[in-house]
Amino acid sequence: MPVIEISDLNDPRLTDYAHLTDVALKKARGTEHGLYLAESLLVFQRALRAGHRPRSVLALGTSADAAIEALGEDAADVPVFVGPGELLAGLTGYVLHRGLIASMHRPALPEPAELLAGARRIVILENVADPTNVGAIFRSAGAIGADAILVTPRCSDPFYRRAIRVSMGTVLQVPWTRVGDWSSTRALLTEHGFHVAALALNDKAVSLRDFDGASHERLALVLGAEGDGLTADAIAASDTVVQIPMKHGIDSLNVAAASAVAMWALG
Repeated sequence: MPVIEISDLNDPRLTDYAHLTDVALKKARGTEHGLYLAESLLVFQRALRAGHRPRSVLALGTSADAAIEALGEDAADVPVFVGPGELLAGLTGYVLHRGLIASMHRPALPEPAELLAGARRIVILENVADPTNVGAIFRSAGAIGADAILVTPRCSDPFYRRAIRVSMGTVLQVPWTRVGDWSSTRALLTEHGFHVAALALNDKAVSLRDFDGASHERLALVLGAEGDGLTADAIAASDTVVQIPMKHGIDSLNVAAASAVAMWALG
C-alpha cells in the first residue's frame, strides 16, 4: 500500500489517532480485542517483533521510510499516513517528536497457567493504578529479569499509552496477563510450586537482606498500590512478607523503585 499524504484531519481512516482515550481504543469497533498505540520507531519495532499486528501508521516525513522498512513484507497491507508536524498535532493533540505512532491490534492475553508453566521468577501487580508506575515496573522486569507479570483486575492496563511509553516498549516484550481474585490466584501459584513473597510494611515482615530468595526455585513477588499498599487478601495469600530496609525515617520507596530493588535482590 503506498504512503498516503494527509490533507484532511476529518479523514475517517485517521479515527484511531483522533484524541481517543485508552479506554476507547480498547473498545474500538471492528477489532477482536481492541487497539493500542505504539509511539516511536523503537516501540513500533518491538511490537512487530512480539508478533502484534499493525492497523496503520501515522508518520512525519522521512519516518515513513523507517516504518515501511520495519513492516517488511507486510508493508503492502498496512496504510502509512504522512503529514507535516503542525497538521498531525491537530489530530493527535501533540507534536510527534518521536517520528511516528502506530495503531496496533491488541493481542489475546494468554492464560495464567500458560505463563507460569515455564517461569521461575514472576511479579504480581495488585491494584497499581498509575500507568507510569506500571510501565516502569515492566521496564525493570525486562532489564533485571522476570519471566512474567500477572496483574489484578483493578491494576492499570499495561497497554495504556503512557505505560508503553515509560516502559520503552518492554510491556510488549515481558509476557503478562490478568488474574482473578486471590483465592484462585493463590491456588494457581501453589499448583505451580511458587513461594509468594509480598513486599509490604507490617510487624511480621522480614528484611529483604535476610530473605533467602535463592532457596526458592520458583518465586512470586507481589507489589501493591501506591499509597495503600497491598490488601489484606494479598498479605494473607503470601508465604512471606518482605520489606526493604530504609534510612532517615523514610518508610518506603515508590512502588516502581521498590520493584527494581526487590527484583535485583531476588533475581
